[in-house]
Amino acid sequence: MTQTTGVRHMAMRIGGQDVDTTDIFEIRSPATEELVATAARGTIQHADQAVAAARTSFESGVWSTISPQDRSRLMLGIAEVFNERSDEFVELEMIANGATLRQATGFHIGVATMHWTYFAELAGTYRFESPAPTAKYPTLAQSYIRREPVGVCAAIAPWNYPLALSLWKVGPALAAGNSIVLKPDEKTPLSMLLFAQMAEECGLPPGVLNVVTGVGEEVGAHLAGHPGVDKVAFTGSTAVGREIMRLASNTVKNITLELGGKGPVIVLDDADIPTAVDAALFGCFLYSGQMCESGTRLLLPDSLHDEFVDRLVARAAQIKVGDPNDMETDMGPVVSRAQHDRIMSLIRSGEEQGARIVLGGGVPCGDQFERGFWVEPTIFVDVTNDMRIAREEIFGPVLSVLRYHDEDEAIRIANDTDYGLSAAVWSTDDERALEVGRRIRAGTVWINDVHNINADAPFGGYKQSGLGREIGPYCLDAYTEVKNLHLDLSRKLDRRPYDVLLSKPPTTQGEQR
Repeated sequence: MTQTTGVRHMAMRIGGQDVDTTDIFEIRSPATEELVATAARGTIQHADQAVAAARTSFESGVWSTISPQDRSRLMLGIAEVFNERSDEFVELEMIANGATLRQATGFHIGVATMHWTYFAELAGTYRFESPAPTAKYPTLAQSYIRREPVGVCAAIAPWNYPLALSLWKVGPALAAGNSIVLKPDEKTPLSMLLFAQMAEECGLPPGVLNVVTGVGEEVGAHLAGHPGVDKVAFTGSTAVGREIMRLASNTVKNITLELGGKGPVIVLDDADIPTAVDAALFGCFLYSGQMCESGTRLLLPDSLHDEFVDRLVARAAQIKVGDPNDMETDMGPVVSRAQHDRIMSLIRSGEEQGARIVLGGGVPCGDQFERGFWVEPTIFVDVTNDMRIAREEIFGPVLSVLRYHDEDEAIRIANDTDYGLSAAVWSTDDERALEVGRRIRAGTVWINDVHNINADAPFGGYKQSGLGREIGPYCLDAYTEVKNLHLDLSRKLDRRPYDVLLSKPPTTQGEQR
């Protein structure tokens, strides 16, 4: 990291070297719009350079052929230093995307350090080779099922959790023995650039982890279709995910996609109301609603609706919006002007389509909100599931409240969406809640909980929320190829199936005469 014009400046990391450019990205604080850092602006040529460096490192075997236990030890060493330097990463996440100090410490970096440690440990325990049942026909044979690294991976990460969601791709890729090129979002590249530098200082061989900055439509698209890339992993919008699939299809790449969500939260009529109210607010407004698994559709039974909404509005009015550096702040700004304007446009559409705002709907009052990208916590009632605010991923602090009459209707509304990433059910009857959860088509269904993303459990979506799963014990499956090694044990040449083809055919009756 160097200093440029009084602010941080960071170069790309390619093949173990800092690669800088004269053209730069300006990183501005979402809270004040002040210039807080700059980063190199990569190009398609830099992407090619990074893919070549990754290919060289992979083919050399410097990482791909060492034992999984050695990979695990080195990754655990990185985890130790990562924990020691966590404050640096908290600062970089905050200045780039507006996360509050509390959120950046506990969620952005806290989750990232825990999950990286999980991947490091998984590298040493994952079964890269296992025997299959012995075959007895047509000959005695033993098969060995091997999991081998895919090769060169490309990862495209979003701006909302820049480091954690990057490491969800980098961690399994490296644990499996791959080399990787990561493209962070151009608004939030800082923390991953520092991580790559730190990993190499801890002994990760050059070229195994490369970080290329650049505009998604250019550099990201180029990586997705690059003939030298064997796998693509992407987190972002469903629209971009479709384009990633199209580009990756040219060379039939292995792909993992974690895309949009429109999470339903079903409150059953026996729920503990005070707890469910707080959970509904946390589920939607954490990190200003800029989370793919946010619970943005709150489904309330007729019997609880009015009381629940009254309590919801009263509690939401206590949310402190303001300076992200203040540990008491509950909610900071959204990430950019474009994001702010899109959220406000969708709020207006909700009003135009007949929904009623009972809290928020604009920009907070006060001098500190004259600059930056601020949106009040906003709650709509009288929402129907055909409205845009109920169907489109807003990615902002906007909660839509929908009524239902019975459980069947609640489940029908919950499943009436293009998405299927997450959902939640609240009830004091665990068995009842579990049965409702089983009927919801989503990759993660929380029962009396929300936003609990456990490294030991898979995360991903149904329908247009994506393909594959990240984290959990299956995450290395997506970064490996499956090979069957077949070993003949019979040593009997006369029983091999190809003897039928090579042996002399029987003579005809006429030839015998």
